[in-house]
Amino acid sequence: MIWHYLIRRLFLLSFVFFALTCFAFSLGHLFPGDPLVNFSGISQPDDELLPVLVQQYRLDDGYLQQYIAFLQRILQGDWGLSLASQQPVLFELTQVFPATLELVAYALLISFVLGVPLGLLAAIKASHWSGRVISTIALLGYSLPIFWWALLMIMLFSIGLGWFPTSGRISVLYEIPSVTGFMLPDILLSGQTYWQAAFQDAIRHLWLPAFVLATYPTTVMIRFTRDAMLNVWQQSYIKTARAKGLSRSQVLYRHGLRNAMLPVMRQLGLQFSTLVTLAMISELIFSWPGIGLWLLDSISQRNYPAIQGGLLVISSLVILVNILMDVLHTLFNPLARKQANG
Repeated sequence: MIWHYLIRRLFLLSFVFFALTCFAFSLGHLFPGDPLVNFSGISQPDDELLPVLVQQYRLDDGYLQQYIAFLQRILQGDWGLSLASQQPVLFELTQVFPATLELVAYALLISFVLGVPLGLLAAIKASHWSGRVISTIALLGYSLPIFWWALLMIMLFSIGLGWFPTSGRISVLYEIPSVTGFMLPDILLSGQTYWQAAFQDAIRHLWLPAFVLATYPTTVMIRFTRDAMLNVWQQSYIKTARAKGLSRSQVLYRHGLRNAMLPVMRQLGLQFSTLVTLAMISELIFSWPGIGLWLLDSISQRNYPAIQGGLLVISSLVILVNILMDVLHTLFNPLARKQANG
């Protein structure tokens, strides 16, 4: 039964989150300095506040009681204060997280829109020069270091041609109130008279970092789609459909494409994990105000509560997306359901 599979995945998700929270809790004791400061973010509590914090964080008790109190604070939204700004860590995360999610989402969209058609073309024209060219480009793109590629794109399109800005999400000329945290929807919801110019400016700011970030997953998507399509094209039901008189295009779209997209859909979750990691480098180079740049600044400032909260959010997001894609792949793939039930 599919419900048994979902229950197993839910149990796996619970176990993983337990391991993540244990790791995040241990960081408070492994980081240099006082664990009270690492958990609370209050660097110099006064004599009246100190015993209150010790009682709140259960530091006089054992590690199990401290961990339970840590879980309660996480669920209540008390993630401590940032040592750099003395703002709540959870508040700062809600300010920078949408920027990263927006950048990753558009990069993933670009990789899917470009990678899947090019991968299909490389599979259909495997022996043609066009298929070899696509495979060669994919191999070269897979080998490019993202920091070098990003700097090269800035030198060419920003400094040389002046087509795109070098940093930021939008020009300082436009004041857009934050509603959702995502720049493009916020511009549409702002109701400003200059929303069209602001929207075009936001697209110009978004395009170059999204394209650079999408380079690696696009090459992976091309290679993965090509291999999946070649594997499907050799199956017996494809040969049977062609023997019945169906044209090449009918076999491709009715039978080949639908079955080849099943493993590609699962690959999207893995590429999302890669994009979240690569986004930290892209945000640093393009000064994109996302969680990656915020976390790197926190590391350089030794802002331990922010590091703890940022790692917990990023790890939870990656695990959630991967498990969600695995569940969707199982729901849509009869063979995967059969293996899961078995």
